[in-house]
Amino acid sequence: MYPNLYYVCKDLFGIDLVGLKLVNSFGFFVALSFIISAWVLTLELRRKQQQGLFVHTEETITIGASASWQELLINFLIGFVFGYKIIGAFTIPDALNDPQSFILSARGNAGVGILVGLFFAGLKWYEKDKQKLAKPEKRTIRIWPQDRVGDIVLYAALFGFIGAKIFHNLENWGDFVKDPIGALVSFSGLTFYGGLICAGIAIYIYSKKNKITFVHLLDAMATTMMLAYALGRIGCQVSGDGDWGIVNNHPKPFSWLPDWLWAYRYPHNVIGEGIPIPGCTGQYCNQLAAPVYPTALYEIIACLILFSVLWMIRKKIKVPGQLFGIYLIFNGVERFSIETIRVNTRYEFLPFHPTQAEIISLLLVISGVIMLFKAQKWFANTATSPQ
Repeated sequence: MYPNLYYVCKDLFGIDLVGLKLVNSFGFFVALSFIISAWVLTLELRRKQQQGLFVHTEETITIGASASWQELLINFLIGFVFGYKIIGAFTIPDALNDPQSFILSARGNAGVGILVGLFFAGLKWYEKDKQKLAKPEKRTIRIWPQDRVGDIVLYAALFGFIGAKIFHNLENWGDFVKDPIGALVSFSGLTFYGGLICAGIAIYIYSKKNKITFVHLLDAMATTMMLAYALGRIGCQVSGDGDWGIVNNHPKPFSWLPDWLWAYRYPHNVIGEGIPIPGCTGQYCNQLAAPVYPTALYEIIACLILFSVLWMIRKKIKVPGQLFGIYLIFNGVERFSIETIRVNTRYEFLPFHPTQAEIISLLLVISGVIMLFKAQKWFANTATSPQ
């Protein structure tokens, strides 16, 4: 396992770059999933715009004005945080021994933060000064949905993270009660469906505000979300963040199947779960006592296949909403299936003792089936006006 990119670089290339300890492997792959998914979403929104399924909105902008104090302040604050934490980590002797604890603490280098903040503010002032006109002009520009992908991704990331934390703590209420502050600020402990639900609500409100036809946006995001989930799970598998399966002591069904694909002990996992690894010193020196199903790896494979299917059929489905309905069915069936061999908290007070993910995935399948068969009636006549 590679808890952060420092271990990746050292193991694969033999290079000792201490600064990479600040780059968590899970966070890196989540960020990568957002970047790649944003590109895919842009392609889909542009394709739908060319089909006449979206309308543009107009916005008035000012060209040639000096940098406002708000712009300078925002850039200063961004630079201050960067200098205080990231650059400051290299000036504090023990900061990189435990990067996650350092990032979540109040420690940092205020002097460096102020200098970097002033530098960032100066860059903004210089950028605006180069474009300054004797008399600033107001211009009206057209904004299409694909021009708003940056905002959509930002909303999805922010509200997705908040929702994932909320649903995780609801699922693990006992742990939350013991340490509420630690549970809220910790980088670990995220529930995908919580993120999906909260991000979906935020994006719906955003689409209504900006006159984006929501059902067409959903179809464009169907392939995007499946791909994002697959890429995000790479971070879970690489870092060993606890999203693994139950103990698997069964013999391999095929002799040619690699051990790590059938049962894995997640050595050097990021959460320090298990027993000490003989001869290992320092951080991340534990591995599971017994091998488990590598469920994150299974989800990567399954979701990449499902993404490919959605990508191949997306142009053949003409009724708005049906592609998203298929996505809901695929997503629900995949997650419900993996829950049977995955470690998770079960609701003992309910019949059959389901997990939170099993309940939500079942609801998603039902919603997908309804969407698939009702889309013709609900959305067949959907024009370019927002719905």
